[in-house]
Amino acid sequence: MKAYHIPEPGAEPRLCSLADPIPVKGEALVRIMACGLNFADLLMIKGKYQDTPQAPFTLGLEMAGVVEALGPDTDGPAPGTRVAIYSGQGGLAERGAFPVERMVEIPDSMSFEDAAAFQIAYGTSHVALEHRARMKPGETLLVLGAAGGVGLTAVEIGKLMGAKVIACARGANKLEAAKAAGADHLIDATTQDIRQEVKALGGADVVYDPVGGEQWQAAFRACKPEARLIPIGFASGEVPQIPANHLLVKNLTVLGLYWGGYLKFRPDVLTSSMKTLLHWYAEGKLKPHVSHALPLEQAAEGLDLLRSRKSTGKVVITP
Repeated sequence: MKAYHIPEPGAEPRLCSLADPIPVKGEALVRIMACGLNFADLLMIKGKYQDTPQAPFTLGLEMAGVVEALGPDTDGPAPGTRVAIYSGQGGLAERGAFPVERMVEIPDSMSFEDAAAFQIAYGTSHVALEHRARMKPGETLLVLGAAGGVGLTAVEIGKLMGAKVIACARGANKLEAAKAAGADHLIDATTQDIRQEVKALGGADVVYDPVGGEQWQAAFRACKPEARLIPIGFASGEVPQIPANHLLVKNLTVLGLYWGGYLKFRPDVLTSSMKTLLHWYAEGKLKPHVSHALPLEQAAEGLDLLRSRKSTGKVVITP
């Protein structure tokens, strides 16, 4: 089979020919139909992601496909079942052997591209806003990086939860995507002062931030008293330092979130969240935005779209 693979520590990923995997007990063999790309893939290439596997390994954290076989003495989805998987690796390939406990059956109405774009982005935003921030209807949500893979879902879910949503992104095209997802107010990070604009709208109750850097600092200073700030990631490359004295003065709360971390200590949080999200999808309330769907041979180009911030929503690879 073909796979986009890192053959050894420090090596650049490349398209390789590998033996088809054989599932062991507790695993199922899946024919991969689509794999969603994430900023974490870029960090893994550099060895800077908190859960980077030891090389050799195949990139691709989340994917969707069809079960072809079960490992010995394994109870799991029957062959032919359509599933989405968060595995942490192995998605950028034609096949993979994955733990059955990581598989979620997807409805027939859900395309493989939507399923591959769904789990991390929607799961992160829903757990952040519902479980961590306990956001209430009528509160003001500021979403930074609002046209990116997770940011766009935060706009969509925030609006579903009854928030007034302020979307911040770079450029008219990206802001248009945020508007289509339900944003009430738009801020162009390339031309407008984020702090000034948010304060003019009354300030933020909740800040959802996958960017970090200067945008975090601006959002931090535009918070209402008792606001909650959720750092999701640091696409700017700069991890902000948080002044504890400012937290004290304005009674602010910073809530860290690593969605995948819940698999290790509270998997029920993710299970419950995904059940809600799939129900919303089935009702037509969620519409994943895939800006690019590319073949496996163009996986490097897909990652470049993330690196250069030329995509909106998700980039999906279709082996």
